[in-house]
Amino acid sequence: MAPPSNEQVVRRYVEAVVANDDNVLAALRHPDWSVEWPQSGERVRGHANDRAIIENWPGGRPTAHPNRVVGAEDRWVMTPSFTVQRVVGSGDFWWVAGTVAYPDGSTWFFAALLELRDSTMLRETWYYAPPSEAPAWRAQWVERIG
Repeated sequence: MAPPSNEQVVRRYVEAVVANDDNVLAALRHPDWSVEWPQSGERVRGHANDRAIIENWPGGRPTAHPNRVVGAEDRWVMTPSFTVQRVVGSGDFWWVAGTVAYPDGSTWFFAALLELRDSTMLRETWYYAPPSEAPAWRAQWVERIG
């Protein structure tokens, strides 16, 4: 049996994140796995530390309730609570972008760079940003989306 493609690993990994499937996450993570959150200046090393953070999340872990997956090799969408709007990449580097709903009722945008090694997730860098109001001064030059 051929090993899974990196695209298949990324899809399975994102599904496991959404489902909070600890067994699959552990199996898909490289022994040297880490995740970085540049906004807060933090790095998590190892699956056990990640699980401890999720289990101790104030108010409960962020929600994840995908309703459908559509797309092809380099893109797909999941809706609504944890919304993955796009997955693109090649080789060992993949980007995931979307929104995540938190227990406090807020919804934030995210983008994550995923790096693979040996068909496992080696390193992740996640960027988060809250929605912001568009400034009125540039309204004449922009088109509103969403």
